[in-house]
Amino acid sequence: MCGNNMSAPLPAIVPAARKATAAVIFLHGLGDTGHGWAEAMAGIRTPHIKYICPHSPVMPVSLNMNMAMPSWFDIIGLGPDAEEDESGIKKAAESIKALIDQEVKNGIPSHRIVLGGFSQGGALSLYTALSTHQKLAGVIALSCWLPLRNSLSQSVISSNKDIPVLQCHGDADPLVPLIFGCLTVEKLKTMLNPTNITFKTYPRMPHSACPEEMMDIKQFIEKQLPPIK
Repeated sequence: MCGNNMSAPLPAIVPAARKATAAVIFLHGLGDTGHGWAEAMAGIRTPHIKYICPHSPVMPVSLNMNMAMPSWFDIIGLGPDAEEDESGIKKAAESIKALIDQEVKNGIPSHRIVLGGFSQGGALSLYTALSTHQKLAGVIALSCWLPLRNSLSQSVISSNKDIPVLQCHGDADPLVPLIFGCLTVEKLKTMLNPTNITFKTYPRMPHSACPEEMMDIKQFIEKQLPPIK
């Protein structure tokens, strides 16, 4: 059912203006591609950082009457108790871990990589960060939720127990309501070091991004990925 990554084109990349000593991997939402987020990242870029915005494979999505569209995994329902595509989520996380490994091979250590995403991509970035043994510099989770939250055990979260998290949500989001963000941040605080978790909400923001949020993202990235002296 899930497309494999061979079916997805190469990521959209915003190269570093000078030698890249850090990277941001940012995952788009359902039905989107990496291009829009690459453009957004270009607007907040920092010279020593490379921004990688992969494209998900195309697959049928149950929530959208099985229509085929870009999707990291199947979404069956959006309620807090909805059934989840466990195998699809885990497979997608493996493809993101492979992307991180590729950057490590390119000379950027995993602790100089921030992982992030919007909506479904934010959900996948949270799940990947909590289930990987690669030590990451931080996670940016926009307008999203934590998938498979009940099966993620403490024993899994070894490498990133103290990871800095920036979680953002619009208070007028009709697709992934703010309560999802609130429940997610409460759950994360029980799993990670709560002092490293920042939750920001934006008044009147729907299921999208806003300039204030982009500046918060820029500051978070620059704090977690400072230039190497």
